Amino acid sequence: MDLFETLARQPLAYQCVALLLGLIVGSFINVLVHRLPMMLERQWRSEAREVLELPNPAEPRFDLMLPHSHCPHCQHRIRAWENIPVLSYLCLRGRCSACKASISPRYPLVELACAGLGLFAAWHFGFSASAAAFMLLSWGLLAMSLIDIEHQLLPDVLVLPLLWLGLILNAFEVFVPLDQALWGAVAGYLSLWTVYWLFKLVTGKEGMGYGDFKLLAMLGAWGGWQILPLTLLLASLVGALLGLILLRLRNQQASTPIPFGPYLAIAGWIALLWGGQMTTSYLQFAGLQ
Repeated sequence: MDLFETLARQPLAYQCVALLLGLIVGSFINVLVHRLPMMLERQWRSEAREVLELPNPAEPRFDLMLPHSHCPHCQHRIRAWENIPVLSYLCLRGRCSACKASISPRYPLVELACAGLGLFAAWHFGFSASAAAFMLLSWGLLAMSLIDIEHQLLPDVLVLPLLWLGLILNAFEVFVPLDQALWGAVAGYLSLWTVYWLFKLVTGKEGMGYGDFKLLAMLGAWGGWQILPLTLLLASLVGALLGLILLRLRNQQASTPIPFGPYLAIAGWIALLWGGQMTTSYLQFAGLQ
């Protein structure tokens, strides 16, 4: 009996593996969220210098692998035992082992969130390709949301591969038939693209970024065009409510830009899981079915 057969027959073991995998992925996502925006900024600066025909000085390597993780305060290199998801944070009491500077609790929280998402997917879908795919989607949405919150940026390098992956998976009808996924991607992009240009023509301002169009297209590629109305409704309602609360708490103006990506991600995640049930329940409640 190989490992896959064992996991398929032992749901508890399978869920434990998903939990541990989520913790490891969460540690990687912490690195990704911190470094990817800086990597893109360095790339854009380099490209701008080339266009302007300016000298492009050599810079030390900076990517997801190098330089090694270190304390931002004292530059202490993080050793292997200090990089165990959640456990190291607890053992070090949330402080650097060298300079005792405080470590943000965001790191263990992201790791726990990824572990929870992995465990949920394993429990909800069982041992299947759907579970593995949904884990990837959930972790990707979390990473994109964190980057959008901090930098108001939805990187193509994260969004577009997941969009193509959704179409490829649905070529085998993992979640929905391919025709629904294809038109979901098309309708997702065009719906927000249309809203963007209508808003710009009326107000002269940009109401959202192109990354939001691509994110909704990606969600449509995974769940089909049917999830788009519910996704937009939930994202708009939650975004408006939480946006007003945050503006009040921070004493900011109504014109302050608020990232829409996290709301789309959460709404799309919910709609992909329970959109059909929620729509059916609403139609029955309204007496339309």
